[in-house]
Amino acid sequence: QVQLVESGGGLVQAGGSLRLSCAASGLTFSNYHMGWFRQAPGKERDFVAAISWSGGTTYYGDSVKGRFTISRDNAKNTVFLQMNSLKPEDTAVYYCNARHRSSYWGQGTQVTVSS
Repeated sequence: QVQLVESGGGLVQAGGSLRLSCAASGLTFSNYHMGWFRQAPGKERDFVAAISWSGGTTYYGDSVKGRFTISRDNAKNTVFLQMNSLKPEDTAVYYCNARHRSSYWGQGTQVTVSS
């Protein structure tokens, strides 16, 4: 079965950095567009970033442009989210998403940014 396992979350001070990873299994990873979403308490799940199957095209939400970078390693079935200049408003559970003919979600990893 398809599994997406996020890691790399944690507690960081404002201005700091974190790198999230999402390891995929049970699917042909290079066929899938990959994305990161986040959900803060009491809020809807929001789009953060996405990357095409080849890695050639990336997309970012307005609130993270210039601070976050999405990348992927198709040889390792892994997608990354490098988060720099973190702000308290970036605090959320971050979810990995794989999308092709179907859509799959990971279980999420908590990111907490203290002021």
